[in-house]
Amino acid sequence: MAEASPLVPEERNLIDGKLVGASNGGTFDNINPATEEVIGVCADGTKQDIETAIAAARRAFDETDWSTNQAFRSKCLKQLCDALDRSRELFRSVVVAEAGSPLLLTHAVQCDGYIDAMPYWAELAASYQYERDLSDIQFMGQRQCRIMRREAVGVVGAITPWNFPLYLNLCKLGPALAAGNTVVLKPAPDTPWCATHIGRLVAEETDIPAGVVGIVASSDHQVGAVLSSDPRVDLVTFTGSTETGRRVMAAGAATIKKIFLELGGKSAAIALDDADMGLVAFASSMVCTHAGQGCALQTRLLLPRSRYQEGLELVQAAFEKLAYGDPTDPSKLMGPQVSKKQQERVLGYIEKGVEEGARLVTGGGVPAHLPKGYFVEPTLFADVDPDSTIAQQEIFGPVLCVIPYEDDDDAVRIANNSIYGLSGGVYSASVERSLAVARRIRTGTLSINGAQWFDVDTPFGGYQQSGVGRENGVMGFEEYLETKVMGVPPTD
Repeated sequence: MAEASPLVPEERNLIDGKLVGASNGGTFDNINPATEEVIGVCADGTKQDIETAIAAARRAFDETDWSTNQAFRSKCLKQLCDALDRSRELFRSVVVAEAGSPLLLTHAVQCDGYIDAMPYWAELAASYQYERDLSDIQFMGQRQCRIMRREAVGVVGAITPWNFPLYLNLCKLGPALAAGNTVVLKPAPDTPWCATHIGRLVAEETDIPAGVVGIVASSDHQVGAVLSSDPRVDLVTFTGSTETGRRVMAAGAATIKKIFLELGGKSAAIALDDADMGLVAFASSMVCTHAGQGCALQTRLLLPRSRYQEGLELVQAAFEKLAYGDPTDPSKLMGPQVSKKQQERVLGYIEKGVEEGARLVTGGGVPAHLPKGYFVEPTLFADVDPDSTIAQQEIFGPVLCVIPYEDDDDAVRIANNSIYGLSGGVYSASVERSLAVARRIRTGTLSINGAQWFDVDTPFGGYQQSGVGRENGVMGFEEYLETKVMGVPPTD
């Protein structure tokens, strides 16, 4: 299997401005999920390591002017932007090798998209209005002036997953640093180099002071859990499963720290009875993008009974034509699951779907033509009970559940029958009708007829158990700020 470009490991963590190994000398293997081969190792950070990084971040926030010097922050972030730009081919090879991401996706959000977006945060660091006057008030017969000030929260603990590792690391570091915080990042052990390479750039190619950024990779999930409970950490931002998000929130409760969560989804695409079913079928096959490892993918397809068989046949044809396999092949949009554990998890859900009575239309197993790698066939279920396990729980694999509905009201009811509310879609010949349905769906983002909503300035997040807060845009930036109001006597 050919590499996308030369692969260079970065085995060291970034702690207090230094690139270092683990305090106990330990390492863990980094495995390519498409080949099952060990591509290198990474420092296996310990609890002591992350506590050292927290202490350095606390000191950098409390004892330097990082939080108040907007111009300096902007300059440092521009240096990081330039360094990322120079290293984009390196990051491309890393994302493909350790995440199993299709090379094609690295030219979008997996790599280029967010490297190109990072200057947004450097500019916002300098241009944001951190202080402004509120309208005057009368108090006991006298005029009073008021000032509202926005200030950095403090030390941010950032915990990121493996599915879009470079993007997710940057979309936390960018706004958190731009707002004046210091950050300790704990990346997923499946994709450590997407974080450790950022650490190298911070240490070697920017003037970011020691301690402002700490990056501690570790195979031990409990190392990341320290961020949620340590009283020196003021805010925790976590992207991952809803189950883990609940634990992060519970652990943070003891110190009443600010918690910012981007969690799971079970998004529904509703094809109305006047929809272009060819478009619906093509868009539905995109649930297999990156092997279905995306929280906002539309994993439930709701088809009207009046066109159910027509729509299902078109979706089946799209699934069976889908090219998948070697992620370094630029024609592929689907590669492997990230690990053996994730592969087994997805296959377990497929087995559960069959047990609960859903009709397996195509796929459902490990592809015979891919003996190496953690692959799962593109899998299509029909006649799915809206209350069944596969319709309610996030599978995080290339699995689509097709559900019939009676009318628009029934479609809205089924779409909202979920603990999640992250994304979704509506398809219709009438944009006006689509919007009327979309406005009734309890979810944070929606696309009409496949239109794209995602960009660096778009607030992204969900309703219900899909998260707390929003990433990206000014709203995402402001998640990392506190609000202070000061009353002052008039000067005129």
